[in-house]
Amino acid sequence: MSILNEKEAQAILKKVLGYSKADECQAVLSGAREGNVRFARSTVSTSGGFDSTTLVVQSSFGKKTSTATINEFDDASLEKVVRRSEDLAKLAPDNPEYVEFLGAQKYEQPKSWFESTAKLDPVARAKAAGASILPCREKKLVAAGFLEDRAGFTAIANSRGLQGFHRSTTANFSVTVRTADDKGSGYGVADVNDFAQLDTARISQVAIDKALRSVETKALEPGKYTVILEPAASVDLLSILVSSMNARQADEGRSFLSKAGGATRVGEKLMDERVHIYSDHLDPRVPAAPWAQDGRPRRKVDWIKGGVVTNVAYSRFWGRKKNIENEGHAPLGGGFGGGGGGGAGRAVAAFEGTPGFIMAGGTDSLETLVKGVKRGILVTRMWYIRPVDPQTLLFTGLTRDGTFYVEDGKIQYAIKNFRFNESPVIMLNNIEALGKPERANGSMVPPLVIRDFTFSSLSDAV
Repeated sequence: MSILNEKEAQAILKKVLGYSKADECQAVLSGAREGNVRFARSTVSTSGGFDSTTLVVQSSFGKKTSTATINEFDDASLEKVVRRSEDLAKLAPDNPEYVEFLGAQKYEQPKSWFESTAKLDPVARAKAAGASILPCREKKLVAAGFLEDRAGFTAIANSRGLQGFHRSTTANFSVTVRTADDKGSGYGVADVNDFAQLDTARISQVAIDKALRSVETKALEPGKYTVILEPAASVDLLSILVSSMNARQADEGRSFLSKAGGATRVGEKLMDERVHIYSDHLDPRVPAAPWAQDGRPRRKVDWIKGGVVTNVAYSRFWGRKKNIENEGHAPLGGGFGGGGGGGAGRAVAAFEGTPGFIMAGGTDSLETLVKGVKRGILVTRMWYIRPVDPQTLLFTGLTRDGTFYVEDGKIQYAIKNFRFNESPVIMLNNIEALGKPERANGSMVPPLVIRDFTFSSLSDAV
């Protein structure tokens, strides 16, 4: 099935609701057309694409609820999936945290659909891959990378009158460049909604430069260092922080925001006053779906401002339990968890992905930040990040694909990689400087200069 327009999608959902005999029924129809090209050893290895369309129906009888899924859309199949969801719901135990579906909502639509991405074909993908592969071959380097693009839609409707429709496009590219002797490695990555903004040659040149500069490495002793974190290096730790700002976890004592006796640290200044992290689905740099996974309209939300924890995310159930007006702020994305929407709501989240956050910064480029560092370490990216102490958000991981020693504002030489042990909460208390935000993994993140970043041991990773 091709990408549907709003009229076509809502016509299918209207039929679905017409078949329902449940107390409540909600349906989500989503579809996507995807394409990709993969290369390794500086040669294209695979090229693929597929179309998919899925309907998820959730039926509820009182607090009994269940979902059923189908990818056939004739009338008999539509009725069949409704009956199946109802039969399963009748067999289900009561859900003590069930919350009725939302009624009609008003959704503000971001600009997240671009024809440049929607119309991509194998030839265009091959050219984009070639712009990465050919410069590597010329320098006798080995490139491995992946380019994928997607155009899709989501439509939602329920028996209480809620209706919504959204379509979006995305394109993601990453490349790792190695020297022939496997001693040097560089990395480049980018994601966009508008493919016209994706420059695979420029991204690859950054990776090439880092690979060539990291052939000969020196070992530094583990310890606390000033670090310059590129956006690709810090975005994962920052994402962990944002996705941990969950009201229920804080109230139940399971969060870095928890205090003894059931109190929370919401409203407290926990970080450097320059820290401002917010979400805004209408921001053209990182547009996101107009509704959260439970159907609530998205709106601009300050999560941390002036270093103060300003808001936390509530499921509809938990917001109601705590008597929060309008049930609090909706989850930013799937990472927040939290019931009160059921399977159909989760299907929306699964299609749209976790929307990004925005961390405000300054105007300086990464290069300018490096010039201001007396002694420090430039980190290209981190990987294999794992929890050590979830209560304090202490995590461990490794640096990779280009780690460099900086002295007197200049990159002096490449160094062996480190294992780190660090918490994003502590990290954001030790800010020396913030650069101009760049898009990384669907979020806007500035390059950061952080003092006293903890490296616990050396790593043989390249």
